[in-house]
Amino acid sequence: MSKLPNISTSIFSTMSQLAAANNAINLSQGFPNFPVDQRLIEITVKLTKENVHQYAPMAGYPPLLDKIALLTQEHYQRKVDPVTEILITTGATQGIFTAIQALVKTGDEVIVLDPSYDSYEPSILLASGKSVRIPLYDDYTVNWEAVAQACTPKTRMIIINNPHNPTGKILNKKDIETLENILDQNPDLLLLSDEVYEYITFEEKHISANSREKLRSRSIIASSFGKSFHITGWKIGYLIAPENLMHEIKKVHQFLVFSVNSLAQAAICQFLDFVDFKEISSFYQKKRDYFRELLAPSRFNLLPS
Repeated sequence: MSKLPNISTSIFSTMSQLAAANNAINLSQGFPNFPVDQRLIEITVKLTKENVHQYAPMAGYPPLLDKIALLTQEHYQRKVDPVTEILITTGATQGIFTAIQALVKTGDEVIVLDPSYDSYEPSILLASGKSVRIPLYDDYTVNWEAVAQACTPKTRMIIINNPHNPTGKILNKKDIETLENILDQNPDLLLLSDEVYEYITFEEKHISANSREKLRSRSIIASSFGKSFHITGWKIGYLIAPENLMHEIKKVHQFLVFSVNSLAQAAICQFLDFVDFKEISSFYQKKRDYFRELLAPSRFNLLPS
């Protein structure tokens, strides 16, 4: 008997196969078609000749954990303990799956805002939980009244994706304050904040759960080096969570992947010394603007991204 009887092959896999078969532009998955930063390639080539090929520590390569802590301090003014509050994962998807397995129990409900990344619901189902799906409005803003009404004593978690995939929408200050009020009214509720596009914002920055005092103690935040550095095939991301939640997440992580690719961790650790995250946003914004310019004369009505 299938554990996922209503889940078929991912739409991303299906569309990618069709794109390849028809020599079409693939807009289905979040991976780009331009080269990786040459500096990262050079660092990686150099490291292949060094002693970085055995298991990394379960939670992550310690120098990389330290740099993530510094990055979080710099961008979000949040001080995190690199030993107890950060976990390197095999991509953000594995991090999200691991967090849900660790923190969602049989019968727990998890609120998912639709449209949503397609890994959320299978992860909930495999934890024997139930997803409560709430559609976004037509302009892709959140129906917070519906979210609040959906919260019951069984509700264990709310998943948000900010910046949002696939719409490019970000939550504004009022959204975040409303979310904080909902968590205040439901003291056992956790927030899983998927922020893999955090460094690819344009005119307006997203508000990270990392930057909100009221959210930090209740949040698991997922980030992605694969998305930020357009190295999606490396499958490397990380989670930030308070120690009490991270302790439970690490219990699952150690039996799921144990540790993440050591060469990739060491390479990214060195590469972080050269990265200006503002350049990443500027790099993508030029492409966004060019795409928007070309489509302006068309019949499509483009929403802000």
